[in-house]
Amino acid sequence: MLAPDEWQALALSLRVALLSVLASLPFALALAWMMSRRRFRGRLLLESLLFLPLILPPVVTGYALLALLGRHGPLGALLEQAGIVVAFRWTGAVIAAAVMGFPLLVLTVRVAFDNVDRRLEAAAETLGAGAWRRFATITLPLSLRGIAAGCVLAFARAFGEFGATISFVSNIPGETRTLPIAIYELLNTPGGMPGVHRLALVSLVVALGASAAATFIAGGAPWRRTPA
Repeated sequence: MLAPDEWQALALSLRVALLSVLASLPFALALAWMMSRRRFRGRLLLESLLFLPLILPPVVTGYALLALLGRHGPLGALLEQAGIVVAFRWTGAVIAAAVMGFPLLVLTVRVAFDNVDRRLEAAAETLGAGAWRRFATITLPLSLRGIAAGCVLAFARAFGEFGATISFVSNIPGETRTLPIAIYELLNTPGGMPGVHRLALVSLVVALGASAAATFIAGGAPWRRTPA
């Protein structure tokens, strides 16, 4: 059994991970489609920027978010004038998790779009279907499995996010204290090892569940496959 504050950290992590995926999915779909279907100048630069969160230390990413969206940052100051504050708030944790999971989501969705038969889209175009209609009726339905797998992977990455989150929103119980931060705090607390073991076990269960779900979705149900 988890302690009340541990349940709180678990619930916050689940909420942050879920909202981060929902918030980033529309942008991931648009960017993945553009990278899969369009050739444009600056493509290499865009791809390099996209994968920076996977290469940079997460703490650096969190610091960059704080410099940009903090109260004294260029965007943070504008948001504060509108009454919106994200630094040191759970909404900031959602942003940090979304940034860290976004590259995985875009990459998986792009692969799904690449695997769609272009001849089907070309045939629909000859019949008068516009770009949006082709996307909504052909590309998107045929890519749903890959999109779902990407959402699961992004959710798992967001659930385990630590470095960018603690740099951007710190450790505030009940507000930004997610499960990874709670584990780190217990590691530095005398007598906190039983709590570490409990939360580590919960993290393992969630990670295994997400990994199994992504593998199942991407590969399909093995008992439904048609023999070659």
